[in-house]
Amino acid sequence: MHLERTTWTDIDTVATDLAMVPIGSTEQHGPHAALGTDTRNAEAVAESAAERLDDPVIVSPAVPVGIAEEHRQFSGTLWTSESTFRSYVRDIVRSLASHGFDRVVLVNGHGGNIAALREVAGTITRHDDAYAVPFTWFDEVGDHASRMGHGGPLETALLQHANPDCVHEDRLEDAAAEASDRWGEWQGRTNLAFDSAEFTENGVVGDPREASADLGADLLDAATDALVELLETVAEHETDRPPHR
Repeated sequence: MHLERTTWTDIDTVATDLAMVPIGSTEQHGPHAALGTDTRNAEAVAESAAERLDDPVIVSPAVPVGIAEEHRQFSGTLWTSESTFRSYVRDIVRSLASHGFDRVVLVNGHGGNIAALREVAGTITRHDDAYAVPFTWFDEVGDHASRMGHGGPLETALLQHANPDCVHEDRLEDAAAEASDRWGEWQGRTNLAFDSAEFTENGVVGDPREASADLGADLLDAATDALVELLETVAEHETDRPPHR
């Protein structure tokens, strides 16, 4: 059940304590994919899981701006500080919990959010009247996860399937021609680069020509399966914190 599409009186009757918060970013994804790619993909996975789950689950409006300063040289990219991002996500979860929706999965679509989401989920669980865990869809697609880039085959494919209007198919060749094949500039295990403009001319990492709507459907199925399993586990998870020892 989507909060923004529902009246408060209907929400008041929903018998669940389970909720999802889709979290994305507004940032460059090359010349072929929309700035809102991460948000649209997170929303698609959350909506798919909500439809498949047997029990009701609340889906909050998406968080469309995340930790994305690494793309600051590309027009249209928006970002917030990690502290602001964590506080904002925490406030959303607190709001949900105040209405009884206190088991929350943070459905993430942006790599730059991962560390902050793990941290804020821990803070929420330890100090607030709620239990929260992060879920990043592209980590949950089996062997396909190794092909994750930026504006590459995975993100583009899921867009082609779920939001085809967000992909410029006629720009895929040009996007691939200037793409990087690796995220960063590496010395051993140390990434010397902080901004994506340091290693990719057009913001793309990976070959978006390898994407297809059929691949996107497979990715959505795999991510949905994993998210449904997580939601079912969270619904039954013991949330009492261990005592001091």
